[in-house]
Amino acid sequence: MKKILLSFGIIAGLGASAQVNNFSVGDVIPDFTITDVDGVEHRLYEYCDNGQYVMLDFFFDTCPPCIQTTPIFNQLHETYGCNGGDLVCLSVNNGTDSDAEVLAFEENYGGTYSHSPAISADGGSTAVDDLFGISAYPTYCLIGPDRTLVNADIWPITSLTSFTSVLPSDIQPQACALTVEENTEVSNIRLFPNPANENTTLTFTLNSAQTVIAAVYNVLGERVFEFNNGTAPAGVQRIDINTSEFANGSYVIQLQVGNTRTSQTLIVQ
Repeated sequence: MKKILLSFGIIAGLGASAQVNNFSVGDVIPDFTITDVDGVEHRLYEYCDNGQYVMLDFFFDTCPPCIQTTPIFNQLHETYGCNGGDLVCLSVNNGTDSDAEVLAFEENYGGTYSHSPAISADGGSTAVDDLFGISAYPTYCLIGPDRTLVNADIWPITSLTSFTSVLPSDIQPQACALTVEENTEVSNIRLFPNPANENTTLTFTLNSAQTVIAAVYNVLGERVFEFNNGTAPAGVQRIDINTSEFANGSYVIQLQVGNTRTSQTLIVQ
């Protein structure tokens, strides 16, 4: 069962197909930019131009089916690389909830898997919900690298297989990168784009002021980039890495926050 949003209120109703009402499969989706509850910006065409598919989860925080399926969506997010691989997962609120309410929803119902970026009304979710013309919640839809709508309504969702069974064959699972143990002082670590060409950006959130050191090493173990600006304040941090002078190939990015160290492979092409 889905929640149907009508002009005169929110009522319960049976789920129907094509819950994206403003576009049909094959239509080009206009570009949009939204900002998640951690302050990280997401632009649709940037992901598409990087060759990634984008899965959108439209939800609101008191929607029972949303509560039931959000942990499965987060499992999908982790299974396919935490937005570092072929698939990007974004949770988009219907515009009725603030950052604080969306954070509480994720904390209470997000499950144990790595949570996908979530966007509230504060981050521009209302305009995206209106753009797609969503009439039922949750609605899961898929956009391809060519910017077209691939699937308008993936439903019902009962397990991870509900998602994976409808994914195109060129979307491959991969491990999440730059994961850290829970209860450390750093979270929400993301590297994008990867593979990189001219540049890539490392973003992360500090729960308190911490010493931050980042470095990039080539396959010979030579340091080709270093960031060490001392102690950074709590909040979202951003490190821009110019890769235009890097030779094509594999590199290792190391991030040290306090006593926590993580690493990830960076591909330059």
